[in-house]
Amino acid sequence: MVQYTYRFEKVLTIREQEKQQTEMAYKEAVRSFEEVATQLYELLKQKEDLISYQNERLKTGATIDEIHHFTKFIDSLEHTINEVQQKVIQARTKMQWFEQKLLEKNLEVRKYEKMREKDFLAFQEEQNRIEAAYLDEISSLMYNKKVIR
Repeated sequence: MVQYTYRFEKVLTIREQEKQQTEMAYKEAVRSFEEVATQLYELLKQKEDLISYQNERLKTGATIDEIHHFTKFIDSLEHTINEVQQKVIQARTKMQWFEQKLLEKNLEVRKYEKMREKDFLAFQEEQNRIEAAYLDEISSLMYNKKVIR
């Protein structure tokens, strides 16, 4: 019996490798996004805590210097928050881009796998047809042998 070989096996292997590389890049982009988003969350939480603390100090009586200091610190924190928000937007965009590329690679690999399945079924059918023809030939030879005797 003939061994089956898929004519696009090398192409499929390359596409699978590309898919794995894209998947690794996507995971890295997700990790990077989560890291920057966590940093933003911590800054926002810090700002919220600082404002709460400042409000408590205003109720109990704070000096002008303390109020001035809190205001400067909150302004500095807001500036940092804005910068980190831009990083979050960039990281999200990058993550979504890699997600789209990963979907495309998955689709491409699935197409080649589907083609391989169809090609293998056609190969099996051809092998079955050849085997049936071979068996028919043998049976007719045996019949002819019996008839001649």
